[in-house]
Amino acid sequence: MKLHYYPETDSLYIELKPGPGAETREVSDGLNVDLDTAGGAVGFDIDRASKRLDLSTLETEALPLRSTRVG
Repeated sequence: MKLHYYPETDSLYIELKPGPGAETREVSDGLNVDLDTAGGAVGFDIDRASKRLDLSTLETEALPLRSTRVG
């Protein structure tokens, strides 16, 4: 899973798995989900992310991480 923040558009993309989305559905205003050809979630796009979320801190709990990277 990867988090991508785009300051020029103030959007946060949460990539759940690699690969292209085949369809995008609006879940609610400013929240879209990308789906693969089988209907599985590929990622979420959050518009106006800095207005909706605290982007200054990232916390994880009980994730079975093998590695972490800061880019």
